[in-house]
Amino acid sequence: MLYERTVRPVLFRVGRGDPETAHEKTLSWLSGVGGQPWLLKLLTQVNQVKDPCRLFGLDFPNVVGLAAGLDKNGVAVQTWSALGFGFMEIGTVTWRPQPGNPRPRLYRLPASKALINRMGFNNEGAQALARRLGSGVKPPIPVGISLGKSKSTPLEQAADDYVASFVELYRFADYFAVNVSSPNTPGLRNLQDAEGLSTILHALREQNSRLSGGGPGKPILVKIAPDLTETAIGQALEVCLSHGVSGIIATNTTLGRDGVAADDRERAAQPGGLSGAPLRNIALPVVSFVNRETGGRLPVVGVGGITEPRHAAELIDAGASLVQLYTGFIYSGPKLVRRAAKAARQSLQARQTPRPYPHGPQRGGQYG
Repeated sequence: MLYERTVRPVLFRVGRGDPETAHEKTLSWLSGVGGQPWLLKLLTQVNQVKDPCRLFGLDFPNVVGLAAGLDKNGVAVQTWSALGFGFMEIGTVTWRPQPGNPRPRLYRLPASKALINRMGFNNEGAQALARRLGSGVKPPIPVGISLGKSKSTPLEQAADDYVASFVELYRFADYFAVNVSSPNTPGLRNLQDAEGLSTILHALREQNSRLSGGGPGKPILVKIAPDLTETAIGQALEVCLSHGVSGIIATNTTLGRDGVAADDRERAAQPGGLSGAPLRNIALPVVSFVNRETGGRLPVVGVGGITEPRHAAELIDAGASLVQLYTGFIYSGPKLVRRAAKAARQSLQARQTPRPYPHGPQRGGQYG
């Protein structure tokens, strides 16, 4: 309640004209917190939820993670675990630094507990992220790095772009997420088709084997859009299985506007991807479809619409093994992380079945 009554109103006033300003100030503050061991310890004592699981050969303190997009440049990696997260996904990062789309490019839809963004993969680039991560202490929770294509790179050269970032950041990531589903980079979603996705995954798989000395390498996940047809999702899943992908992240933001409250409809006309509560009714069936279509061979990280603890449990019930927060965290703060982790645990206990993949599969299924 402290966050919602005190912190959030201040942040929302700061970013009244441009919510991205509030976002930047929050990241700056969280970065500062990461340099204060006593404060990190205090926050950890308040927020930490221990409910460990093992997936992709990695140990997660709990199943709730930070979604990509909130900390694109990894400036607050020392702080996310202290806010209760069981893992973090930083980025999306591209090989070339780029400013993204013109501001304003982030909009709040408060009546809907939603956001619209058309950021355009604004980030400092893979080399800058590598320098930052290399200068600090390894965080105590798994770190995923979301990879995207530089806007200036032609689609036919996309694989080279992803591979360059992958190689540069390899030693810092516990897993990688291949983002081919953002609606804010022109043509990017075309890379979800069988040919484009296969080319990227083949190139990453070769580099993964080389960098690991022929071993299993780092887990590679693919993030898909919620706006694909079941046929298109099915084709993408076939490609993922054939290339030994470790898991699926479902889903990215949507171009649709279903579920937006009447008070937000004028602002919702802004172009960009919609996240938050309205996305839940789209993400849930996609998670369920992926789980059903692959027979559990591709573990799912469920993301989209978690604004209450029970929403995390619903994604787990739909077949997700892990979940991620972004927009819900903006509106509700760290308490949502704690309560979502507890709700997910209760959901699993109520089903009286083991946690999905409690001792593996180490590499995400038979293709590992």
